[in-house]
Amino acid sequence: MTAPRGLVLDDEQFRRLATYGQVEHVDSGRNLYTSGDDSYDFFLVLTAAVDILRDATATEPERLIYRGGPGDFLGELNLLTGQKVYLTARVVTAGTVVRIGAAALRRVLAEQDDIADLLLAAFRERREVFRTAAGSALTVVGRTDEAATLRLRTYLTQMLLPHAWHDADSPAGRSVLASGGLTHADLPAATVNGSPLRRATPGTVGQALGLTYRPGGDPVDLVVVGAGPAGLAAAVYGASEGLTTVLLDRGGIGGQAATSARIENYLGFPQGISGADLTRLGMVQALKFGVRIHAPCAVTGLDLADGRRPAVLLADGERIACRAVVAATGAHYRRLDTPRWTEFERSGCIRYAATEQDVRSFAHAPVTVVGGANSAGQAALSLAARGATVDLILRGERLGARMSSYLTDRIGTHPRIQVHTGGAVRELAGDGTLTSVVVERSGGRWARLPSRALFCFIGADPASDWLAGVATDHDGFVVTDRGSLPFQTSAPRVFAVGDLRSGSTKRVATAVGDGAGAVSSVHRVLRGEG
Repeated sequence: MTAPRGLVLDDEQFRRLATYGQVEHVDSGRNLYTSGDDSYDFFLVLTAAVDILRDATATEPERLIYRGGPGDFLGELNLLTGQKVYLTARVVTAGTVVRIGAAALRRVLAEQDDIADLLLAAFRERREVFRTAAGSALTVVGRTDEAATLRLRTYLTQMLLPHAWHDADSPAGRSVLASGGLTHADLPAATVNGSPLRRATPGTVGQALGLTYRPGGDPVDLVVVGAGPAGLAAAVYGASEGLTTVLLDRGGIGGQAATSARIENYLGFPQGISGADLTRLGMVQALKFGVRIHAPCAVTGLDLADGRRPAVLLADGERIACRAVVAATGAHYRRLDTPRWTEFERSGCIRYAATEQDVRSFAHAPVTVVGGANSAGQAALSLAARGATVDLILRGERLGARMSSYLTDRIGTHPRIQVHTGGAVRELAGDGTLTSVVVERSGGRWARLPSRALFCFIGADPASDWLAGVATDHDGFVVTDRGSLPFQTSAPRVFAVGDLRSGSTKRVATAVGDGAGAVSSVHRVLRGEG
């Protein structure tokens, strides 16, 4: 595979890009970078020929992905993300190349708009190819219906990580387990560049791939904690306006927005867009401007002792001193106080998201959705579109009390969605997997409804425990706008945005506006105005 049609540098662009690097001769057989390396440089190919190879595995030989020749360029999205290298670049015909280091590539993206657009499009398209072709670098084995496996696969999808997935009971899955000395007790398991990970989590996989925080580099101006729409917007605006910006998230990219199957009321997308696609675009945009993204990366506290340089404290003991902090950790979905909840949550029958992966798992099955706001309505419609029979349970007496009218209109006329107002889930039934739920409806009537899965969207609690020393309201949401600047908290160099902020409107567009607006306040603080 070379650069896709339409994504090829013309002669003038090639010459202009070459001015950012150094020409060097390379001999046949030399590896320009190797699978497992911590980082690598961007290369323009002048006269050499270079093979991009997937490493051999226990079951497959080395595989040629594509050959780059004169006029081509080498690299993909991990040039910007800092992920470890997935593929090997080996010179097969001696010649010359132009090596462009990471800092110089950042200057290219900032200074050369036409080249930046072409490179980013090529990097994203190559990543889509590599997500299957480079599977040998990261292989995951698990049971499809288990919650731990679902969390891991969701993280890999959110972070656009190339990987191969195998069900543990498939021949390929059994082969991977055997070759790594793994058993079913180790599930979900992963192999990263040949090294096994037992009971793999987003945290252990992220660390193995180099995605967790590593100190070093330039002094940090802005730390954004939380990579939902508000945090992504703050990171994009901060970095695009010259601030050295670090973005941290406990899980992956996108927050709760990434779980929305379809967002139709976000400006600029009349056909609608999935939350996952919207936040992936935001991630690439952040990378373009040089944001350093680390996920998963758990933040446990805030040190405000130095009034001019707050520090974010990480779970592994690291601390990141900076000039300002934007808190965008949002809120966590609540759980129902129903017997056997944890049991069915662990088995993957209870979901807090309706991503494409979640919805696909229950096509043409009876399911239950609990909640009365937009996220519940979007989930119900997405499941019904896949052929599921949906029982939508809401505590209130009117469907449109907290849900947008465009959703209530569709739900009210959809033949596969039954709305139960004034309802409450009282029982969950099934042996290992969910088979039915018992619902109490208005007037004390009870009904048993067939259900293979329960999707829960019943509100949220703020993720504000780490913000010691910052004022919150009685529910734990962060109080803002009490200082001289919008989004400013009781700590002058700490700002809160999105769902974490007291009184915020729980909408994606509002969260994005919060993130962008907070950066304006950050600049004023750094100039000494607030």
